[in-house]
Amino acid sequence: MSFCLIILAAGNSHRFKSNIGKPYQKIAGKSLIEINVNKARQFTEIKKIVLVYNKKDSKRVKSLKLKNVKMILGGKTRQKSTFKALKYLNNSKNISKVLIHDVARPNFSSKLFYSILKKIKKARAVVPKINIQDAVKQKIDSSLNEYILGKNRNNLFLTQTPQAFNLKEIYHLHKINANKYKDDDISLYMNLNGVKFIEGEKNNFKITDKADFQNLKNIYKSQQSVGIGFDVHRLVPSRKLYLAGLKIKSTLGTLGHSDGDPVLHSITDAILGACKLGDIGQIFSDKNKKFKNIRSTILLQKVMDKIKAKGYFINNIDINIITQTPKIQKFKYKMIENIAKLCEISNKQINIKGKTTEKLGVVGKEKAIACEVITSVIKYD
Repeated sequence: MSFCLIILAAGNSHRFKSNIGKPYQKIAGKSLIEINVNKARQFTEIKKIVLVYNKKDSKRVKSLKLKNVKMILGGKTRQKSTFKALKYLNNSKNISKVLIHDVARPNFSSKLFYSILKKIKKARAVVPKINIQDAVKQKIDSSLNEYILGKNRNNLFLTQTPQAFNLKEIYHLHKINANKYKDDDISLYMNLNGVKFIEGEKNNFKITDKADFQNLKNIYKSQQSVGIGFDVHRLVPSRKLYLAGLKIKSTLGTLGHSDGDPVLHSITDAILGACKLGDIGQIFSDKNKKFKNIRSTILLQKVMDKIKAKGYFINNIDINIITQTPKIQKFKYKMIENIAKLCEISNKQINIKGKTTEKLGVVGKEKAIACEVITSVIKYD
């Protein structure tokens, strides 16, 4: 059984009141679109991701450089945008189930997502819901009359996304009942037999205005953790010198089991520490021959795959490169660009400082290069 996720990001974000629409607002360098996409990619069941975007955001969405995401221009309403995505998927032979999700709800948990995937296998549709706990009132003319009292409040609930459906059925309902569409896709189901409502999550709230966005940032901030990395390598003849993945012209190179890149080794260790996943020596032992002379770029990429699978993303990296020679200033910006690419973050999230030991010790005598790194990461849920 194959699933597709449709992410709806074609709205105008009028209530957010910003020149940059909600889908492109960032937390720790990641837009809401990227957060949703990255979380979905943790699930092997999701074989395809479709992003529906607004025409006015064409340049912004292209700048995200999303890989393996089908982008579809949205319509004037949520229903029309959803139908355009469903129409595209209806011609697919490999997709039988579809999840429809609002980009403005990026804080769903892996537990909720997995529950939806599991339950749709035996249901017509699966919809997360939240019970109403506050008193509900309805304004009638100029007066306020209590609308729901006591136990009757239990009959009301709020629906959330992702909502899961059988592709053929939801496509058919959109095609014949578009005029009956209200707010979300489950509104097309006049007959709720076989529809499974499951418990949603309070943290899976919809971002409507800037106060909602600030609440989301506060949640992620509370899930932030920090790691420290340190590495030092001896400088010897007949070895290449790699720093931050760059090959540096030098008569001396770093001695190590791998390519001896102290910058990438420190970054890798700091990331592993922040994510509580051990250290570089545990994962890439210097006793293992397959890591002999391996590029540290490959090791860091393996660790990035590992942390993304567990829902982490990097918030920032601060680096001290401690060396008498070469002078780091000359290579600083190329190093930042390379690290940003490897760690899938922006240049603005990286800081590099070149330090010397005032000719003291093995570093000062140009016999070694050291590096220390502090990095912070944020967990999606």
